[in-house]
This record gives sequence, C-alpha cells and structure tokens, in this order.
Amino acid sequence: MSNDSSRGMDRVLTWHNGEKAFSPFSDREMNRRQDQLRNWMSEQDVDACLLTSYHCINYYAGFLYCAFGRKYGFVIDQDAATSISAGIDGGHPWRRTFGGNITYTDWQKDNYFHAVQQLMQGVRRIGIEFDHVTLDFKRQLSDALPGVEFVDVSQPSMWMRTLKSSEEIQLIEQGARVADIGGEACAAAIKAGVPEHEVVIASTSAMLREIASLYPYVELMDSWTWFQSGLNTDGAHNPVTNRKIRSGDILSLNCFPMIFGYYTALERTLFCDFVDDASLDLWQKNVAVHERGLELIRPGARCCDIAAELNEMYRSWDLLKYRSFGYGHSFGVLSHYYGREAGVELREDIDTVLQPGMVVSMEPMIMILMASPVPAGIENMTFW
Repeated sequence: MSNDSSRGMDRVLTWHNGEKAFSPFSDREMNRRQDQLRNWMSEQDVDACLLTSYHCINYYAGFLYCAFGRKYGFVIDQDAATSISAGIDGGHPWRRTFGGNITYTDWQKDNYFHAVQQLMQGVRRIGIEFDHVTLDFKRQLSDALPGVEFVDVSQPSMWMRTLKSSEEIQLIEQGARVADIGGEACAAAIKAGVPEHEVVIASTSAMLREIASLYPYVELMDSWTWFQSGLNTDGAHNPVTNRKIRSGDILSLNCFPMIFGYYTALERTLFCDFVDDASLDLWQKNVAVHERGLELIRPGARCCDIAAELNEMYRSWDLLKYRSFGYGHSFGVLSHYYGREAGVELREDIDTVLQPGMVVSMEPMIMILMASPVPAGIENMTFW
C-alpha cells in the first residue's frame, strides 16, 4: 500500500483482546527476571534494552513469537516492559506478555522502528543482542535512533538464564517426565518394517497429549522427535525419513517436549530385535562414560575438567577419535531453532564452574562405521 493510500491509518495500535493467558510462572518469578536485567542496566548505565531473539523475549516476557519474516521486540527500561509485535498476530502477544504490548501495522514502511522510537524516547545507551541483530538491522536501528550507543546484552542475559529458579526447575522436571512418555511410545512403535516417521508420529503425539493434560492452557508447539535408523544415525540432528527399520538395526531416539519455550530431552540408543556382541560392547562402554559423567556433574566442577576426564575413558579404549561433539549442555529456554546458553557446555574449551541452579545434560556420543549385522554393507553405529 502506498503512503498516499495509507494516510489516516495507524502505524501503531494496542490490541489487548481478552485477558492475560495462563503462565506456569508466577508474577514474582517474572518480576525477578526483569528486575535482574534492570539491575544490570543500572550498573552499566544502560537506559533501556531492546530484546529481539526468541529466547530472550520468551524468558523476560513469556511470549514466544512466530517471526515468519517479521521483526519482534521487547523493550525494558526502569519503569516498563513492552513487547512489540506484528498486526498479523492480533492480541495473542499481549495475552502472553508479562507487561504491555504495542502492535505495528503493515500500512507504512518501517512501522516496527516507529514503535521502537515511541518506546525509546530520550535514551542514550541501549542494550541489544549483538549475537542476534544483523548488520542490516543494526543500520536500521541506528537510523531510527540517531546518536545512541549500543551495548551488548546477549552475554549478560545468557549468564542470567543459566541459573534456573525453583519454578523453572519444576517445569524442566515435568518436561523430563513427558520425554520419558515419548520414549516409551517410541519403543512400543519400533518393529522391523516400520518406517522411521511412523515411530516419530507415535512418540510426538504421546508427548503432546501429556503436555495438553498438564496445564489449564498451553501452546502446543515445537515438540518433536528425532528418530534415526541404520546409517541415518551418524548425525545427532539428522532429519527423520521414511526409511523402514530392519532387524538388527541400531536406532537413535531423541524426544524433545517443548513446554512454554523450555526444552528437555531424552536421547537413547536402541537396537531392533537383537544386538551383536561388538555393538553391545561399545554400547556398554558408552553407558559407563554416561554414568561417570553423571557423577562428575556437581557444583564446583569445571566444564572442561569433566570433558577431560571422560576423554580419558574413551582414550583407554581407543574410542576418543570417534567422539563427535561435547558431552552435554545447559537446558532452559532453547530449541532447535533458537537459544543456546553456550557458556555452560561440557567441552574442553569451556572453563565455566558449575553452580547450584544450573541444569546440564550428560550425553556422550561416539560414531563408528561397522559391518552391518544384516546383509546391507556398511552401516553406522552411533551410541548415545
């Protein structure tokens, strides 16, 4: 629509339809998160923050947006917290936001930045997520807010998110229980001749139904299952296919319930019908690494030291060369397309000291090509 034909149409609206939606987090918990960010702003002489990532907006506002090519934001200053959303979402962002909301329309170019200007009048220093804002977006912000200084808030926010509250831990524990339900459904669906995708449908459906039963109102989005068989197991994140499971196949199960933006995971190795002696021996060694890793995860331990000790176990069996990634990572507001608290990963290059309140996975994995137990040439053997 041209500027002429859009005259008289609002650039920014307030669509506060209905009432605020149910949240698993109390007002006290959400105020704690926002006030923690405000304390950092005071210490750094930052006037306001414009959060733009899925994970930061979800963490501080309780709203998980659907971008679909549009921009979103959450502005926090010392007095207010307001989400910025696109008109296509109606009143849903307001219902989910712990705070206010304004909606920008499509009637005129750069209405998003017009909304940002309204919420950031008189600011001098603004916190933005350097790891999420593109060069083009940064240029547009500079044009909309001339003379302001941008400060990185992504790293401070990450460290805030690594320490989970009791309410967050309770939600993560529910997620772990739901993941077990998905795993049970997955195991029950496995049979020779069944395609991978049918196993995934059974697992994901079981998790969705359980999540729906837990809360009076919950958005059922983003829960998924990765289930791979045979050679498809050589990568942890390989997509599900319609390959049919064969007797003797090694299988990789990954169940991921997503609840209010929070990720939990169940990751296991299975075999269809039988397991040969060589594969069983490798599986048992990987289980030993997993169990030792669980013992090492404790307050005061350094991530790199945990990785180093587990490396020695693999090295003693001449298996270290088959390890393909780190031993685990922080849980919380993250997904396959957003978020990652990279400061808490069980890797050799991370010297973070684990603290009470951190939630960390233990997921050792080795990937070995072996002769298949059925006449099909070479198959992959990936062990979680």
